[in-house]
Amino acid sequence: MLSVVIRRLIVAVPLMGVISFIVFMLSSLAGGSVGQAILGPTASAESVAALNAKLGADRPVLVQYVDWLRHAITGDLGLSVVSGVPVADTIASRIPVTMSLAVGALLLVIILGVTSGAIAAIRGGITGRLAEVLAVLGRGLPSFWLALIAVLVFGVNLAWLPVSGYVPFADSPSGWIQSLILPVVVLGVSEIALVAVVTRAEMLSAMRSDYVRSLRANGYPWKRIVFKHVAKNAAGPVLTMVSLVFVSLIGGTILMEQIFGMPGLGTLMVSATTKHDLQVIQGLAVFYTAMVVVVFLLTDIASGYLNAKARAR
Repeated sequence: MLSVVIRRLIVAVPLMGVISFIVFMLSSLAGGSVGQAILGPTASAESVAALNAKLGADRPVLVQYVDWLRHAITGDLGLSVVSGVPVADTIASRIPVTMSLAVGALLLVIILGVTSGAIAAIRGGITGRLAEVLAVLGRGLPSFWLALIAVLVFGVNLAWLPVSGYVPFADSPSGWIQSLILPVVVLGVSEIALVAVVTRAEMLSAMRSDYVRSLRANGYPWKRIVFKHVAKNAAGPVLTMVSLVFVSLIGGTILMEQIFGMPGLGTLMVSATTKHDLQVIQGLAVFYTAMVVVVFLLTDIASGYLNAKARAR
């Protein structure tokens, strides 16, 4: 198990380097410049060129990347060329918003997805078919459409919930919950259906195995078989799917933050891209890559505890 963790960490370093390089190159190919973004479209070419020179944005792209990488290795992600604030501080201030959305949606997905999938597998019949139909509907409905409908119905017409903004937990726990309900539900709807289908399929596969049939033939209580054996054997693939869902949810927060006007990392990414703020874009690329590495590392560790053979490796 330790070797798996070490391999993950060894791969993470070059992976983050490659992704940061690709992001930097692609960002530099976008039209416009940071000087133009700051001064506006009416600024003269001379003033734009002067500002780009002052900010170092007129240097060759590879030189800029090497300079960024040299500082990033020491943990210094630089300063935002637009705001002048350290990139690390800017990202840290936005993390609670994005993680509140992603983790809240993940909990919703786990609770409803795993529960409904398990019920569909155990009961079968019309319950199982209903889970499949809901899964198709959940995956087929666009998230942006669901978000707009939710805003219109629950925010505008019924006025039950706020339709924009984010309330920090420290300021008001109840306000924090209310500001998250709509985006969290919309973000998790399609993933709930996916996890339900995977849970149902894996539990059905386990229930049809020979060892389960032998346990039932020997008179073992059905509930004990389900919770001790079937659920344990289905947990590995479901856990892997949940980790993939969490990565997808992190990406999905970008759209939700835009629709619901929440100041998270997604909003920061859009703003930095619009303003050609390469330092912030690079910092976000490193953060998102690190998040994916951590999620998969934790998944490997959890899978090891569920699977004795994985621990032995």
